[in-house]
Amino acid sequence: MGQTVRQDDTDTSVAARAVRAFEAARGAQPGWASCDPRDRARPFHTLAHVLLERRETVLDVIQADTGKARSHALEELLDAVLSISYYARNAGRLLRPRRRPGPLPVLSRTTQYAAPLGVVTVITPWNYPLALAADVVPALLAGNTVVHKPDLRTARSSLLLREYAIEAGLEPQVWQPVLGSPDELGDVLIERADFVSFTGSTAVGRRIARQCAERLIGCSLELGGKNPMIILADADLERAVPAAIRACFGNAGQLCIGIERIYVDRSIEAEFLRRFVTATKMLRLGAGTGYIADVGSLISAEQLDRVQGAVERAVAAGGRIAAGGRPRPDIGPYVYEPTIITGATEDSELVREEVFGPVVSVQGFSTDAEAVRLANDTPYGLNASVFGRARRRTRSVATRLEAGMVNINEGYATGYGSAAPVGGWKESGTGRRHGPDGLLQYTRSQLVASQQLLGFDPVAGLSAERYGNLLVTGVKALRRLRIR
Repeated sequence: MGQTVRQDDTDTSVAARAVRAFEAARGAQPGWASCDPRDRARPFHTLAHVLLERRETVLDVIQADTGKARSHALEELLDAVLSISYYARNAGRLLRPRRRPGPLPVLSRTTQYAAPLGVVTVITPWNYPLALAADVVPALLAGNTVVHKPDLRTARSSLLLREYAIEAGLEPQVWQPVLGSPDELGDVLIERADFVSFTGSTAVGRRIARQCAERLIGCSLELGGKNPMIILADADLERAVPAAIRACFGNAGQLCIGIERIYVDRSIEAEFLRRFVTATKMLRLGAGTGYIADVGSLISAEQLDRVQGAVERAVAAGGRIAAGGRPRPDIGPYVYEPTIITGATEDSELVREEVFGPVVSVQGFSTDAEAVRLANDTPYGLNASVFGRARRRTRSVATRLEAGMVNINEGYATGYGSAAPVGGWKESGTGRRHGPDGLLQYTRSQLVASQQLLGFDPVAGLSAERYGNLLVTGVKALRRLRIR
């Protein structure tokens, strides 16, 4: 991170423009917070409608920015629409003041309020530039203003969301975009924020967490993952194989909740692998627009080198390529074949480090306990998946997995698409997106308690002992009546 930037209206540097963005957001925040939550929600109801109506334009922009297959761009668009719709519809309810039990029934009135934090920094990555830019929406609906830094490589997709939101009636000053590299921006995004939301690598997330801790402000961090899928002996392979294809190779594997490790019961390992390899080899690769490809391009030459290097090192360490394993420059400059590797050891780089590409390792297990141990043997804990027919058994395995989200008979979509909080354990981060927690994390709780008629001092004429006995009798009555 760079140095703190002085305020100077004539300075045109990226960091200085970021300072001015914070000043504008800070100035707009009190007025925005004073609006009724239903009024704050109106532009976002319209925004969800606009996104659906202009979906072809949106999909074109996402594909041009990322190179992903159009079906995966559509998945991203729908994710954004569902998230925006949920928060627009529920923000008023979630932010409503809540009555809480006071110490003395009738005589005490206690109310909990969800107050906005102020100005929130939202830093979003390149892999889902539209859907993750929608993290801005719950922050705004909570009454904050936002300074948003999208990734430069896919900024057009992220800024399109803001453009449509403003067209739908949002006040431009409450959502301030900032474009620049980390070196150009320095520490401005952290030093001037009241809360930071970041999606990206664990290494950068650690640095942001340290800076936020130093300032005693909160942060929400969705970081890396090395997500496992467990295929139990009674799994329906007709269902498990297509789900594994989508979970491993969706968005060309550039998905933080995507699956990178598959553990299969040895009794069905050969059959699963046969079907999985066959289905993988049938996937259509492509880098163009339109619904012509099942798997699109990686984002950049750097990402291609990362994926290719991981596969080459895995093979050199004894892994065997069952499918894929090659770049395809004949299709597109950053296209890499969906790749299945067997024979990788538990301590190998391929099994332990996030690849973030269309590469998955497959290995067998003999018992449920072994499967759970292998799945949990990672510093990450973002997503996990279990396939099996016996409900009690699959749920037993699922609840023993160390991950913030576990899907049964699905790779990730059921959990991620639910109106429920999603986030990581261990080195996969802190905080949550989606569900009530995804909005309430952008608020701070305030308790307002009032006392009427009688206070907590001894009533005139009572000794301290008699007054104490009276209090004990009252507490016993509250417990007996289950009031407290």
